[in-house]
Amino acid sequence: MMMMRRHAFSRAAAASKSKSTLSHTSEPPLPKIPAFDYVPPPYTGPSADEILAKRRQFLNPSIFHSFKTPLCLVDGKKQYLFDDKGRRYLDAFGGIATVGCGHSHPEVVDAVVDQMKRLQHPTVLYLNPAIADFAEALASKFPGDLKVIFFTNSGTEANELALMMARLYSGCHDVVSIRNGYHGNAAGTMAATAQGSYKFNVVQTGVHHALNPDQYRGVFGSDGLKYARDVDDIVTYGTSGRVGAFIAEAIQGVGGVMELAPGYLPAVYDTIRKAGGLCIADEVQSGFARTGSHFWGFEAHGVVPDIVTLAKGIGNGMPLGAVVTTPEIAKVLTHRNYFNTFGGNPVCSAAGLAVLKVIEKEQLQQNALTVGSYLKDRLISLKDKYEIIGDVRGRGLMLGIELVTDRQLKTPAKDEIVYILELMKDLGVVIGKGGFFGNVFRITPPLCFTEEDADFLVNAMDYSLSKV
Repeated sequence: MMMMRRHAFSRAAAASKSKSTLSHTSEPPLPKIPAFDYVPPPYTGPSADEILAKRRQFLNPSIFHSFKTPLCLVDGKKQYLFDDKGRRYLDAFGGIATVGCGHSHPEVVDAVVDQMKRLQHPTVLYLNPAIADFAEALASKFPGDLKVIFFTNSGTEANELALMMARLYSGCHDVVSIRNGYHGNAAGTMAATAQGSYKFNVVQTGVHHALNPDQYRGVFGSDGLKYARDVDDIVTYGTSGRVGAFIAEAIQGVGGVMELAPGYLPAVYDTIRKAGGLCIADEVQSGFARTGSHFWGFEAHGVVPDIVTLAKGIGNGMPLGAVVTTPEIAKVLTHRNYFNTFGGNPVCSAAGLAVLKVIEKEQLQQNALTVGSYLKDRLISLKDKYEIIGDVRGRGLMLGIELVTDRQLKTPAKDEIVYILELMKDLGVVIGKGGFFGNVFRITPPLCFTEEDADFLVNAMDYSLSKV
């Protein structure tokens, strides 16, 4: 058994140890990673220390890494990652909800390589089948008149463009977004983002942040209609009576895998449209079958947006994003020149089309539903065992586990989660962390995750929680 070192807790956190878990009759067994029939080629590149030294010297210091001793990952296959020493890890984070098809999926790789061999980048000023074929296939996944697409390079770019289009179409600058939401880190998206740790002291105008329909910490629990009244009040008291747009994630990713309260989106969409605005669904994390029950997160709420923004899972790791809207709304970009040099280039388009084919061929949406439901049930059983687990939430393979030192006060377990993350990494599980207080496990693995993988993840968490 490898040696495990406990992070230094604050005195208050250490004092909470006695009440953070229920009594245990025995220590959980040391979990064993599932068998896997792939061995990566030997790694011959620079050492982890050399890479870290180069990062510190040449990369912006804002770029941080996870874990006390950062992982040096050099290979990946399906739901597994391999470090520079050849050790295998279960990837429960999926590159932040990005690697949907699995690492190095052969059909995605072949599509990219084949396109690279033929033509890498001609610009959209010339015709090429890759972008047209991908746009047609992607449009078929949307309801109603959501059939026109503009490709970008990232989710931030997609949300920036969506906000601009909504403001141009409506003729109004005011935008409503939700507290705790995250939409990017450029000018307009930083304004729409409502988490202080992601906001710099720069000019941010025209955005009103509504109450978050937070079913765990929110003042109205799961009553979506009560939260929606705050948007009515914002329109009435904070604007001229007209707004440009409303933007929201169906499940807040960076915000801690927080699923919006039921009934909220239909009521808010109605309010916004009456005020002349457009409704934007940010599907950067919850799209492309991740929620299991639906292909897009907004579908679970019974709404049809006016604009949808995409990224992350769209290309299985390729730099790709998209804005999907109606033909009428799309026309606003024809009033001036709007151009994106790399958006929808043939290589990324080939990857995107391959992703759609793999999701359908391998029934990854159904797998996300089946395995995700199984995993959520197992995580709920851990909640019954450990007082430190305050909430288990999400759907499909987009799940969150919020840790607290006191269930009644919902005090964030900030130090404990860092310690547990380190333990799980040492056991062979890579998992994400988020939430406004940094106390939520974010579980967003590749959609090829299996029940055996789910068991290993839960057993590793059980073992780690028993050490807190």
